[in-house]
Amino acid sequence: MGNLNWRHFDFWLLGAVVVMTIFGVTMIRSAVAGNIELEEDNIVQRQVIFATIGFAVIFIVSLIDYHLWASISRPMYIISVVFLGILTIAGQALYGSARWFDTGLILIQPSEIAKIVVILVLAEFFAKYQEKIGNLWWVGRSFLYTLGIVIWIWLQPNLSTSLVIVVIWFALLWASGLRLFHLFAFMGAGIALPFAVYPFLQEYQQRRILNFLFPDPTASYGENYNIQQALISIGSGGVFGKGYFQGTQVHLWFLKVRWSDFIFSATSEEFGFVGAVVLMLLLLFVIYRCIRAARLARDTYGALICFGVAVLLAFQGFVNIGVNLRLLPATGLPLPFISYGGSSLLSLLLGVGLVQSVIIRHKSLEF
Repeated sequence: MGNLNWRHFDFWLLGAVVVMTIFGVTMIRSAVAGNIELEEDNIVQRQVIFATIGFAVIFIVSLIDYHLWASISRPMYIISVVFLGILTIAGQALYGSARWFDTGLILIQPSEIAKIVVILVLAEFFAKYQEKIGNLWWVGRSFLYTLGIVIWIWLQPNLSTSLVIVVIWFALLWASGLRLFHLFAFMGAGIALPFAVYPFLQEYQQRRILNFLFPDPTASYGENYNIQQALISIGSGGVFGKGYFQGTQVHLWFLKVRWSDFIFSATSEEFGFVGAVVLMLLLLFVIYRCIRAARLARDTYGALICFGVAVLLAFQGFVNIGVNLRLLPATGLPLPFISYGGSSLLSLLLGVGLVQSVIIRHKSLEF
């Protein structure tokens, strides 16, 4: 706990996260109202419990010197790989994927925690070998670390989370000083990757992509149905929305999974364009505070942790909103701090705690 200075604690970051989380709980409450099965599952109460635990985690992790995580990053990596491997055999299957452990009380999704583990492992690796990033051998070694987790998540199957982790790897690689030539080479490989991966996707994943590229304008149900309902929800909200608990698309159940994947559309219907913009600005502010923490970090390891968390929030937010606006194919990525999902919320709040740990021990104080 050396160099601990609570004057440097980022209350702006904490405040924005608290506001987004509380708003997320209120939107989940609206989204599940009248759905007896979901109300009996107490998903609103569960989200509140995970949020409470998560905010406690923020303060606990803030107290711990972030350098401690570097010393245990490899054991954490091994434990993550083992748990993800077991999950392919013993995991609870929902919506066609084995992504959850059923503890009897709650479902736990290890791949969400694995995102934070990847950030810590890669931050430690790139900080330690930063001067060797120009050597493709070390770049390849970092990718193998990433692949060790991605392969198990891919097999669940969970393409969207696999993509998140690959994006985190590339972003941290770039931030560590990847040569310009290598950067363009990787960008070219990234463009070609979807064509190479497509034949190995699950059938439902291929259908999602094809329906995104070649939608059937006459379809009333099926693959395009919820995207159409999401767009209707967003458009019907107008400038100021229909009001809390007043969304017809939400409360007449036209919009599916409105408490998780399509909660942005539900928000847009009830709070309108203004509410959607405020929500996006709050998320951008949280990302900005993480990047600010990276810039002020005492060392490269701390900077990469903060930057990794910022990339995680930015990419998930961009993809979730992009899906709701039909700018991207449908995925299962949650909207940070808003969508229902205890494991996702807890992992993101853990990430915020790591950022706070870095900023408390940073070089100087500024807004």
